[in-house]
Amino acid sequence: MEKVSARSGLSALFVGLFAATLGACSGETGRELSEHSQGFTAASTYTASSNQKAIESLPQRDTTDHEAANRGFIGTFEGEKAIIRNKQGDLIWDLNEYTFIDGASPDSTHPGLWRQAGLNNLHGLFEVTDRIFQVRGFDLANMTIIQGDTGLIIVDPLTSEETAEAALALVREHLGDVPVVAVIFTHSHIDHFAGAWGVINRDDYDAGKVRVIAPIGFMDEATSENIIAGTAMARRASFMYGRRLAKGPHGHVGSGLGKSPAYGTFGIATPTEIIDTTGQRLNIDGLDFVFQNAPGSEAPAELTFGIPELAAYCGAEIATRTMHNLYTLRGTKVRDALKWSAYIDEIIDLSADSDVYFASHHWPVWGRTEIVDYLELHRDTYKFIHDQTVRLLNNGFTSREIAERLQLPPELAQTFSNRGYYGTLKHNSKAVYQYYMGWYDANPANLDPLPPEKAASRYVALAGGADALLEKARAAFDEGSYRWTAEILNHLVFDEPDNESAKTLLAETYDQMGYQAESGPWRDVYLSGAYELRHGAPEEPLMDMSTLLGILQQTPVEKFFQTMSVRLNAEDAEGVERRIAIVFTDLNESYLLTVKNSVLHVHKDASLDHAESTLRVTRELFTRLLIGEVGVTEMLTSDALELEGSTIQLVRFLSLFETPNSEFNIVVP
Repeated sequence: MEKVSARSGLSALFVGLFAATLGACSGETGRELSEHSQGFTAASTYTASSNQKAIESLPQRDTTDHEAANRGFIGTFEGEKAIIRNKQGDLIWDLNEYTFIDGASPDSTHPGLWRQAGLNNLHGLFEVTDRIFQVRGFDLANMTIIQGDTGLIIVDPLTSEETAEAALALVREHLGDVPVVAVIFTHSHIDHFAGAWGVINRDDYDAGKVRVIAPIGFMDEATSENIIAGTAMARRASFMYGRRLAKGPHGHVGSGLGKSPAYGTFGIATPTEIIDTTGQRLNIDGLDFVFQNAPGSEAPAELTFGIPELAAYCGAEIATRTMHNLYTLRGTKVRDALKWSAYIDEIIDLSADSDVYFASHHWPVWGRTEIVDYLELHRDTYKFIHDQTVRLLNNGFTSREIAERLQLPPELAQTFSNRGYYGTLKHNSKAVYQYYMGWYDANPANLDPLPPEKAASRYVALAGGADALLEKARAAFDEGSYRWTAEILNHLVFDEPDNESAKTLLAETYDQMGYQAESGPWRDVYLSGAYELRHGAPEEPLMDMSTLLGILQQTPVEKFFQTMSVRLNAEDAEGVERRIAIVFTDLNESYLLTVKNSVLHVHKDASLDHAESTLRVTRELFTRLLIGEVGVTEMLTSDALELEGSTIQLVRFLSLFETPNSEFNIVVP
């Protein structure tokens, strides 16, 4: 048997494999950026006036949020302890990074978002109720700690091992050095499970001393959500979370849902118990838990639970202190607003005996009347967006027209916890339209429009040339018509991407639009667009794949082959037929990969007799190949990889697949 290094070919195929889930945690950190190096313009008089008017329009109810967000505070880390690093000394999280959020909102930040960012900046250990605590501000999400009879039950151990470990250290500093006996993953998004090994002792887990509880479908969704389009979603997520922006009043101030995600070491623990039925009960370390199975709500796999003995209910991420996303700006499948609303309605009944409601983000709600009011407002908001969008689309309105027309009634709008700090009414209504009607608005002009670059050149010519269009754009900018300025300048930049005057003015326009945005993601998208007009797209890969090793090793190998299918270069594969086999020697699994008609098919446990080449490899080595962790010398001497058949045919097979461009342009062609 011939040994061969397939490192370069295989690892190139899987760059960005989990980028969609981790895109928020990837890319340039922005931690060494100052606002000066980021580049920005001051808030215009129009922006300052708009934000001043927004202060007057903010809700007059829910004025106790600051008291609630501070309630139960026990302590936090200060000084050197406030800076969380990985084993290599790299900065993962700095609790002091958002100290600029203080006092009245500046002209360059929407007052609603500034208020929300200040509340989200309250960090440390908080008591929720008897035996229930939360660590907030150590990551995008909260980590909840429940005291069982013999140890700690951890709910949602954050995004990275480093932040989860630091959060647990804070807990033990105040509550004592007791073991973790169980972990609950409420849902399949990475900021709720990837820090698992920061709180779970591996020896205890292997010995069956730590229970891991998750909703049905968790492992599949957690390791594969958006795997097909991961590269594109990662690039877009860097805009949504402002990864390249400096943190400051002219840059990133928060996501609305929390701060930003932590990027560090990501892992996953395989659940030992699954929740698949609403009403399912488990006794966990002496406490009875009653679960709700809520798939297809905020996440494809999600659970909530009540603890009757403690009169407490955990709503996961189904109802938090912001309007959420029916569609996320990084790109995902649209969520079902009607189903989401129904789950919240069910929680109202399930939580009937609860005096406190807590979630995976933000601060709790205390008092039965307050809980019901809070949940009803969220329930009715999602149903209102659904019902009224459908009403208007049935009257012939398009998604853009509906987004411009739709307004929440005062009963739903006049509460801080329901405002669009994360999701927005505009893009959520478009999501409902897309859910039912798709991309086409029925106008024949929009059935087969020109692509952006071709349309751009025609628009520029129609305006009388670049100089004339730029003059019109400056006039619109000076009038404070920033949406129109952006629309016409976008055509000029796509026609003349080297036109520095156009790019500069468009960047200044995006600055103003970002400053006026109440949604954290909208602000970050606009300011990221401005950043890249000034500095260009990133030159480095979005992600260090080695940080994903813990998750990749738990991912079904079929998922890797799915992403191969969408990286086959159809032009290169015209008229080509290939049959390659991959055998995982430690899993006792074999796969036949065939290319024909410019399509890749994968067949598990098929006959390998006619394969041109057969690659025999262990799962561990295959995973390390994918992330480029294995060196050539190690590969050539490894007994864990062998090749039967033609080396040339294997190389030709691999050459049919392209490495996607994970740093593609967004604001220029």
